[in-house]
Amino acid sequence: MAPSKVLAGARVVMPTGTVDDGRVIVDGTRIADTAPRDAETLDLAGHWVVPGFVDLHNHGGGGASFAGGDAEDVLKGVRTHRLHGTTTVVASAVTGDLDFLARHAGMLAELAQQGEIAGIHFEGPFISPCRKGAHDEELLRDPDPAEVRKLIDAAHGHAKMMTLATELPGGLDSVRLLTEHGVIAAVGHTDATYEQTLEAIDAGATVATHLFNAMPPLGHRSPGPIAALLEDERITVELINDGTHLHPAALQLAFHHAGASRVAFITDAMDAAGFGDGRYMLGPMEVEVADGVARLVEGGSIAGSTLTLDRAFKRAVTVDGLPVEDVVAAISANPARLLGLADRVGSLEPGKDADLVVLDAGFDLVGVMRRGEWVVGPQLG
Repeated sequence: MAPSKVLAGARVVMPTGTVDDGRVIVDGTRIADTAPRDAETLDLAGHWVVPGFVDLHNHGGGGASFAGGDAEDVLKGVRTHRLHGTTTVVASAVTGDLDFLARHAGMLAELAQQGEIAGIHFEGPFISPCRKGAHDEELLRDPDPAEVRKLIDAAHGHAKMMTLATELPGGLDSVRLLTEHGVIAAVGHTDATYEQTLEAIDAGATVATHLFNAMPPLGHRSPGPIAALLEDERITVELINDGTHLHPAALQLAFHHAGASRVAFITDAMDAAGFGDGRYMLGPMEVEVADGVARLVEGGSIAGSTLTLDRAFKRAVTVDGLPVEDVVAAISANPARLLGLADRVGSLEPGKDADLVVLDAGFDLVGVMRRGEWVVGPQLG
């Protein structure tokens, strides 16, 4: 077991606020409230210490896919995102043949059982062809509760979330089924009206998949799903803060109406995250990444992102002007709560996993710890 550590002198973001000249005590794999005598002390004056990032929605990275790769590919993608501060990640699938999705879920479930990923998110195939984005239209289908149940069962208790176009036939019954099985029902890739979205929320939906993207725009006569999802306190809204998916004003609108307690930053990353430009596959769809922006080769739709959560954090503070405490809520505490993991991760409290990120004064990442072990650094210069 690694020696106990005291991270001292940093600005430490706690659930109650930021503690100047604070300290975090790490004993083994957990955060402790008292330090053993032999603990090593690391001076982090001039730095920030924040909880490890929690990503609800991620399709891969490092040149590897969560959506179609084998176990080694998934682990490669997980390691890439850990280098960027994401200590807890949900592996997201994309639309595919139902039997393939079930087999793939079985493999992902084994990695979840080993603690490498926090669970499985099914994005598709039960989404609207009108708002398909980077999903293969030929493989889309209405959300039949029996087929939804097949994927839940294939995940062996590790299904965490499913994105649905809840206005489609079977959509509301599928939301109810997911809710009964403890799986998050997320409204996304949807062409629903305002009223239809409210019905989905009443049926049990609790998340908006990448709000604003892959849904009708906000209208003054036809407000659509965006208004319903923003105004309802039962909904947490995902936001992709990469400067491509959202204009800064849209992000500010979401924070203003939902509040920091109902926002979850996600990457929606695909293989190119942390890797570079080039040609990739997102499920069965070919993607071209140029200047860090991923688009389908056929049709040009945005195809996920190349975002990592350390970049989302820095942008939120330095470009969007959000308080650091609000960003920590959106990138750690809120997604941990949604996943049912708030007793273990998402905040720097005694008894929780020693998952944390060290940032310099300019909010660049200089250190990552996962379960008491340094993944990165700390590189203090």
